[in-house]
Amino acid sequence: MTRAPDVRVDARGLLCPQPVLLLARAAKTGPGALIEVLADDPAAATDIPAWCHLRGADLVAADPDRGAWLVRAPA
Repeated sequence: MTRAPDVRVDARGLLCPQPVLLLARAAKTGPGALIEVLADDPAAATDIPAWCHLRGADLVAADPDRGAWLVRAPA
């Protein structure tokens, strides 16, 4: 069972690059922080996984149809 997120980023209504910029800001909460991202920009479906790959963050769960991602901040 996944624990509740430490931070929720509500980027609904925002376009690229805002959802990823807000995710990056939230990741500064601390290493291992669990971040829930809500975004309805179609680009988020590729941008968020790409950001995770580039930054060494873990993409814990993804539901792009619902516009929700769960990311563990890099250590």
